[in-house]
Amino acid sequence: MAGNRYYSGPVSDHFDGTRFFNPGGEEPAGLAEVIRWKFGKNSDNRPWPNAYKSPFPPAVPEKRLAAERLVVTMVGHASLLLQLGGLNILADPVWSERTSPFSFAGPKRVNPPGIRFPDLPPIDVVLVTHNHYDHLDLPTLRLLQQRDKPQFVTPLGNDVIIRAGVSDARISVMDWGASLALGADVVLHCEPCHHWSARGMGDRRMALWAAFVFETPAGKIYHIGDTGFHDGLNYRAAQEKHGHFRLAVLPIGAYEPRWFMKAQHQNPEEAVQGMLLCNAAYAVGHHWGTVKLTDEAVDDPVRALRVALDSNGIDRDRFRPMSPGEVFEVPV
Repeated sequence: MAGNRYYSGPVSDHFDGTRFFNPGGEEPAGLAEVIRWKFGKNSDNRPWPNAYKSPFPPAVPEKRLAAERLVVTMVGHASLLLQLGGLNILADPVWSERTSPFSFAGPKRVNPPGIRFPDLPPIDVVLVTHNHYDHLDLPTLRLLQQRDKPQFVTPLGNDVIIRAGVSDARISVMDWGASLALGADVVLHCEPCHHWSARGMGDRRMALWAAFVFETPAGKIYHIGDTGFHDGLNYRAAQEKHGHFRLAVLPIGAYEPRWFMKAQHQNPEEAVQGMLLCNAAYAVGHHWGTVKLTDEAVDDPVRALRVALDSNGIDRDRFRPMSPGEVFEVPV
């Protein structure tokens, strides 16, 4: 077995000495399953429009908020600005046109970023949840380093990828279960999620993926960049460890076909169950409506989310599927 090009460390309950894995979970599908998905007779790939305009104009965020306020501004797909505990935090920032190793091919965004790059407030922390191209975008990270020199935070192994593109980056690397102080009043906890990683054909699961919990004067925030539902195990564990959340930031898109995507991307119904299991007062939905990765239509996640909320008797205002430029100040 080839060595790990990103990380070398002791064997653990989620690292076998070469590759990371989901304890009791599933590995990502292989090439045969990809061919079956893309070229199978039962494919139900629904086309997206070339442009899918957000109902919100580009946002111009406040430069700095009081520590007890909690505001989320949607950039697009999995990129969000989190203003919490007096800090400005960008999660999985992507301002590039494509989520791809190539500038000329690959998934292309159908709407512009919900914040123009010059309108960003000073960024204190950049959170990179894992290394897929729709979450780790080196051109954007370079721009943020030139502009603000933020603290980059990422799970094990991803620091090597970031450093290769941003040589002078200040990076904090975390394993599941670790904690990190972000200033005087904010603590970040690195938690499990059910996903995988790769930048190419030969580095599958060589860098870790993670969810994160922010413990702040504004309350606790549970942030997941990507995850399969995994029978709700990680949601239950987060609730048992952290109690409850003022906000959960949850992916709701890129989930069809289920036979292929179930292990790596939860659907809206599962996201609603996750909100309930982790005991979140409010949730925002991301990972939809900006880049086409899978078979569902561009607005299917929103329709499915509304059905799931209604069937569970949950007010739709408690779980918002956010569009680029949308701003949500989370109620106390």
